Amino acid sequence: MQNKIWLSSPHMGGNEQKYVNEAFAENWVAPLGPNVDGFEKDLETFLNADVKVGALSSGTAALHLALIQCAVVYGDEVICQSMTFSASANPIAYCGATPIFIDSEKETWNMCPVALEEAIQDRISNGKKPKAIIVVHLYGMPAKMDEILKIAGKYEIPVIEDAAEALGSTYKGKACGTFGRFGILSFNGNKIITTSGGGALVCHNQEDKDKAVFLSTQARDNAPHYQHSHIGYNYRMSNIVAGIGRGQMEVLNDRVEARRKMHDFYVELFKDIDGVEVFSEPTDDYYSNHWLSAIVIDKNITGKNREDLRLAFLEDNIESRPLWKPMHLQPVFSEAPYYGTNVAEKLFDDGLCLPSGSNLSDDDRLRIEKIIKEFFIS
Repeated sequence: MQNKIWLSSPHMGGNEQKYVNEAFAENWVAPLGPNVDGFEKDLETFLNADVKVGALSSGTAALHLALIQCAVVYGDEVICQSMTFSASANPIAYCGATPIFIDSEKETWNMCPVALEEAIQDRISNGKKPKAIIVVHLYGMPAKMDEILKIAGKYEIPVIEDAAEALGSTYKGKACGTFGRFGILSFNGNKIITTSGGGALVCHNQEDKDKAVFLSTQARDNAPHYQHSHIGYNYRMSNIVAGIGRGQMEVLNDRVEARRKMHDFYVELFKDIDGVEVFSEPTDDYYSNHWLSAIVIDKNITGKNREDLRLAFLEDNIESRPLWKPMHLQPVFSEAPYYGTNVAEKLFDDGLCLPSGSNLSDDDRLRIEKIIKEFFIS
């Protein structure tokens, strides 16, 4: 059997081991230390904004702490993009709140501003103003932040950006994750850089970061004994894991460039295949890291569907994957309100994520090209 081509596999840069070895040599193996501090500073520098970053155990943990700091409690409602991974919505349930799901728009596949305002107005008319808005930059594509922030400001609802897939993406020259009251980053194994598992909370002031760090280290009060006045969590990133992150930050720009080149590879490959659209930036205001390259197949034009293509790839040991199944279609959230039409549902039905890793070789691309040409042309 041919070697496996993964959808998005980890890609080490070479210096990760140096930082990890330093942590061992200095016995900094606890969830604090110079690598954590350094990784946070590296991220703040990269984001190029007046922000403070707290390194945590996962992007999900970061989102949970953001909701807590937005005062989300049991019985509240939180607006969330439907077209996303479940980790965007699960922390709402952790807080005992109800997710209100919003459809996508066709240009960026992200939260539809029209459906967003409709949802806010309807929830307010029902006596329940949402406590927060979670917008996602899907597959690295920036959402329509100007429109979303304008609506959020109009109703005075804080925005939390789920930029787990969008490190290195910008909207109008500004880094994704720095627009909302909080931003969320992820360094899971399949992300554009990885710490094997980890995430970060992007804050706009030291007070918010300090509170997040306090809560993430079991909310221990400043006392010589163990005293707790708040419920805390074991969410802090370890110094070992942060060492991997420091090494990864050294190659982040290269990883973004490589992912964007994979997107360009697919644009060129599909340019003469009618009925296939490669997910691309709608205007120059959007700069995507193209964490994952994705296509939408028009069955009426091609006579083919995304599931058949996925199976053709699988036959050659190549991983591809359907787009995220919208949250409002998930059994666990079947009772949650939903606003919009069927944009997200149609994207799920017809869309496929293609191998996008920054470590794919020319031989890998030849195998991918061969399958695609045989599938659509032969």
